Amino acid sequence: MMSKKIVVLTGSPRKAGNSFAMTDAFVKAAEAKGHTVTRFDTSFMKIGFCHACETCYKKGKACSFDDEFNTIAPAILDADAVVFSMPVYWYSIPAQIKGVIDRLFSLVVGGKDYAGKECALITCCEEEDMSVMDGVRIPMERTAALLQWNMVGEVLVPGVLEAGAIEKTDGCAQAAALAEKM
Repeated sequence: MMSKKIVVLTGSPRKAGNSFAMTDAFVKAAEAKGHTVTRFDTSFMKIGFCHACETCYKKGKACSFDDEFNTIAPAILDADAVVFSMPVYWYSIPAQIKGVIDRLFSLVVGGKDYAGKECALITCCEEEDMSVMDGVRIPMERTAALLQWNMVGEVLVPGVLEAGAIEKTDGCAQAAALAEKM
């Protein structure tokens, strides 16, 4: 088995929340398989939005608006796989991680070699209806396709709201199993 460099991006501000529990399960399983995991908890970082200025990499860094995205971009470029983990916020991607996703545009504008990575999604929502997660799942699948990343797995867990509710599901087991696909 080849050891891989995996970047994990989280988008929840709840450290004891359900998506964090699944992320922790994934990270533990991936590290146990010998992979190197670099985790960025975007809710606790200073990351702005994309200004669409298209000056990406003109000053040596991914973004001309210098914030902590510029520590994430090189890690993504160096990674073999990128895992996005977030809860559904109001039927969509949480703002805490959306700025990072939007700023992946810098890799395209900057002419970087970003294709060929593996990608995965871990998400959960309060409602039981699986389609509630479409507002996260579809944009992430399209992002992977645009960047020519291979979506190797998705963990989609409905029906969890209160912190700890994930323990009543197989969400953490599914997240740990995701490490087997990398």
